[in-house]
Amino acid sequence: MKNLNFDQSAIQSQLLERRKRLENAISDIPENHRLLGLLQEVDAALERMEKGVFGICEACHEPIEPERLITDPLTRLCIDHLTTDQQRALEQDLDLASQIQKALLPKNKMILGNWEVSYYYQPAGPVSGDYCDLVEINKQNGDILFVLGDVSGKGVAASMLMSHLHAVIHSLAAFDLSVSQLVDRANRIFCESTLATHYATLVCGKIRQSGEIEICNAGHLPVLHIRENEVVEMKSTGIPIGLFCNSDYTIQKAKLNPGDKLVLYTDGLSEAWNNKEEFGLERILELAARHSRMNSDELIQTFLSDYNTFMKKAPPSDDLTLMTIQRR
Repeated sequence: MKNLNFDQSAIQSQLLERRKRLENAISDIPENHRLLGLLQEVDAALERMEKGVFGICEACHEPIEPERLITDPLTRLCIDHLTTDQQRALEQDLDLASQIQKALLPKNKMILGNWEVSYYYQPAGPVSGDYCDLVEINKQNGDILFVLGDVSGKGVAASMLMSHLHAVIHSLAAFDLSVSQLVDRANRIFCESTLATHYATLVCGKIRQSGEIEICNAGHLPVLHIRENEVVEMKSTGIPIGLFCNSDYTIQKAKLNPGDKLVLYTDGLSEAWNNKEEFGLERILELAARHSRMNSDELIQTFLSDYNTFMKKAPPSDDLTLMTIQRR
């Protein structure tokens, strides 16, 4: 069997659970042909696993796109062999998913009390696995929760998990939790409600109008704290969420003076490849130091200008998100 890039055991568990639920439903409604048909499809998928041909297109005998299998384990054909109507329906679904995902993004270029926040969000395809968020958690004292993350994988499956993570964070933000407690609970929920193959790197932080910040970096790239002409890296202090249901997450504290900024980014920037070299963390640090006096939005535009010059005509291979937070 060809090497497929996903965990079949996790999908098998998902199918067995689905089979159990269908059997329970059929016992209550025995004449429901739709349920009987679904049970047959699940059994057929389990049989393909036993024969070692699960995930292989029945038309061309090549591997089916892994993200489609993870999203729908009953899939039997790759995109190239879908009918015209099926391809059109898939395109419509992707367009709708893209619109829904864009609606989840916060307002851009926001001024919240003493803080100015800007971001740039660029999916590599119709949908993205990057997570960018901003939540006013206490309007009385002006506390703000900011989040930037990257779900493993690409395509529809990653975008669904990004939306799931968005819902989890917003639900937890309603409670009076510390940043570490919030990430700990988000990790537990994410771990228990997703496949074992999925995880997310995450930066979650709280900023106060006084300039004090708390950051929890769960396996993500370093957050850059720009102060005067110095750039300080706030590195990861924990593993990505979703790997283990019980993990410890610690916070880092700092204080931003007026003019200081935080820069957050996903690996769509740091690991960008122009067919010759990688953009790299050193280049990001150098840009941040050289343009430290720019405001939040100007800094993003400078990063993007350098990124576009670096990439030239090379297509992006990953989603790209940049966020800057400046104390006014």
